[in-house]
Amino acid sequence: MVTFRTGVEGDYDEVNQLAQRTFLNDVAGREWDEERALFEPARSVLAVDGDQVVGHVGTYTRELTVPGGVLPAGFVTCVAVAGTHRRRGLASAMLTRQLGEIRDRGEALAVLWASEGSIYGRYGYGLASRRLSFEIDRREARLDGSRFDKSRLDGLHLQAGPAARHRAQVTDLYEQARPARPGFASRDARWWDYRLADQAWHRDGAGPLQAVVCHDGDTPVGYALYRFRSSWDGSGPNGEVGVMETVTTTPAAYTMLWDFLLNVDLTRKVGLWLGALDEPLQYLANDPRRLGMRLGDGLWARLLDVPGALSGRRYAAEVDVVLEVVDELLPASGGVFRLRGGPDHATCEPTTDAPDLRLDTSALAAVYLGGNSLGSLAAAGRVDELRPGAMAATAPAFTWTRAPHALEIF
Repeated sequence: MVTFRTGVEGDYDEVNQLAQRTFLNDVAGREWDEERALFEPARSVLAVDGDQVVGHVGTYTRELTVPGGVLPAGFVTCVAVAGTHRRRGLASAMLTRQLGEIRDRGEALAVLWASEGSIYGRYGYGLASRRLSFEIDRREARLDGSRFDKSRLDGLHLQAGPAARHRAQVTDLYEQARPARPGFASRDARWWDYRLADQAWHRDGAGPLQAVVCHDGDTPVGYALYRFRSSWDGSGPNGEVGVMETVTTTPAAYTMLWDFLLNVDLTRKVGLWLGALDEPLQYLANDPRRLGMRLGDGLWARLLDVPGALSGRRYAAEVDVVLEVVDELLPASGGVFRLRGGPDHATCEPTTDAPDLRLDTSALAAVYLGGNSLGSLAAAGRVDELRPGAMAATAPAFTWTRAPHALEIF
């Protein structure tokens, strides 16, 4: 008989083994110190058959940057069910219980990365951000000097070396950038240990993790984390630069860092898997086709406290709209709400007024971070306009100056 319980400290090893089997990972020779430090047993839901853990969903306690604000959120992780116990409703029971616990903690939303996109819509999640991956042949792609003012690079210089050596500068720069970029997540010391971990199995055949930091005079203004992969073929060097992330506080720093990454000796390729949908590199390259861009999904979001979530972000234009939010899984989280907001203010409260727009919680989550158009959701039949003109008046407000960007998988 399968029962469900909250995790305890000693569960990590068995939970980790279950997760690695579920995701078809080879665990031989791996150490888990950084991952173990992140485990929050009190926020884990376990399915247990006898003394065996056969299912698990976990939550990390972190903050998420949303348009114009930063909110506590439940970061959902390690959703796994043993192959011997599939199709018994274990995942549904655990995920539903988890959502209730996240809401009861006062976190207005949950976010996750989906292993399979077909799973999470049924639990009220919506695809809230997208990513661009880049596979660049640097012999064909370069920065076009006619597209930026080269004089802005005067006074900038770079320092490069092992990532651990630059940790203080990297963490400070990330904290400067985090409040302004929807999709960025808080990183305490444990998360930086995890992010900068450099065990051999993290490298996937590449070299040690490196950092390059851009300075404007004495002030750090941007960094990139990356690895080199050495390779040679019959024509000579064929190495690759694998970029983990770039974070900058000025456009000039961004340009300087990418000029460095695209011109590393003995390399022919540059890869970035978690690029932003609005990655500026697209507008600096001499030929965007040579960047090898491919669209993928990013963060999935799930609103659990609609007034808290909608009042916790800001809006690109003034808005006053009544929303009917349908939540079939958790009806108490739905309702009719009046949203008033703008670039520097927002309130959202239950109301008895007639709704202007009707949508379900997954559609609302899809537009929440500003990465999708409310009008596009309406064109797909996901939003109903109940008052003529309400869509045109509301859609611009849910956009934002930058696309949401999730820098890391958790």
